[in-house]
Amino acid sequence: MNLDQLKEELNSLSKIIYFDQNDYLREKTSNPTKLMQLILDAEKVVIQLSEDELKNQDTLYFLYGTLGNLYRIYGEPGNAIYYLQLALEQSVVNKNSKQEIVSLIRLGETFKYDNKHKEALDFFQKALLKSRSVEENSYLDFIYQHQGKCFLEMGKVEEALNYLEQALEIRKIKGDDSLIHSTEQAIELRKRV
Repeated sequence: MNLDQLKEELNSLSKIIYFDQNDYLREKTSNPTKLMQLILDAEKVVIQLSEDELKNQDTLYFLYGTLGNLYRIYGEPGNAIYYLQLALEQSVVNKNSKQEIVSLIRLGETFKYDNKHKEALDFFQKALLKSRSVEENSYLDFIYQHQGKCFLEMGKVEEALNYLEQALEIRKIKGDDSLIHSTEQAIELRKRV
């Protein structure tokens, strides 16, 4: 499999990924076998592209981040953290603040899925500090959303609501209906906690 074929397969992920209403809206898969096959295919592409690392820095960042997310959803946080750390390191090599912020958010989310909420909040805070230090606000709503959901899992409903409302406000300004809906679902979930 080559990179283009892999990207085509990744475009179909929405067919097998869902947000579990009974588990804090965590991403899950309805087809673990297909998800694992995607992981194996992506790892093969990483090996191919690693031979010319300098030429493929952005692509490797993309693949490391993708593998981290797929392993998180598959339920293997150790492998997820490994690849997300590689993505974070690659973002620093690339001198790309946006990639670094996204990597920090993804690491936080993975620690949350591993029920290490304090570590998760630390990564979300690092993402927030990085965003502010480079005046990059594109991901603030994601940071607030994930912080809110983390506090929700910890049973800290008021803190959760504070962050979720901040995320919702930003998302309404962005005008992205799917993001707005995602945050509204999380706010609604807090009533059941």
